[in-house]
Amino acid sequence: MEIERKFLVRQLPPNYEAFEHYEIEQGYLCTSPTLRIRRMGDAYILTVKEHQPVLPGNPIVNREEEFALSADSYCRLKGKCDGNFVSKTRYRIDLRKLMGDGLYCGLVAELDIFHGRHEGLLLVEVEFPNVAAANAFVKPYWFGEDVSQDPHYRNSYISAH
Repeated sequence: MEIERKFLVRQLPPNYEAFEHYEIEQGYLCTSPTLRIRRMGDAYILTVKEHQPVLPGNPIVNREEEFALSADSYCRLKGKCDGNFVSKTRYRIDLRKLMGDGLYCGLVAELDIFHGRHEGLLLVEVEFPNVAAANAFVKPYWFGEDVSQDPHYRNSYISAH
């Protein structure tokens, strides 16, 4: 189960470039359920996501399974994807280390800086162990508007527009 909140980025955090990061390319075979292929560095992944009903004010909750792909399988599936491929750099930011605050212990922000047709779009997601932790989350100063409930900020929607 994946439980996350998604936010726009008000400003890039200090020293974000010092954190672990990698290039991502991903496309979608379908969106209900979501079938996504992703190249993340040298890894190739097929993801199956089933979206759970979204309740106002709650985080995104998905059932998610990932499967390793070979580079050859990825290339074959790439030609079958709908829409445009999404290209982004993802920074994995340890919020406790960045913010120096125990409030963020164990939480990692995944900062996505989009490229190509989506240049300029900045999103940040945080995954949580449970819905209560997601609902209690106090966003850091550099996070902007919570767009967890807005389907326009799902990567599958972004790839189609």
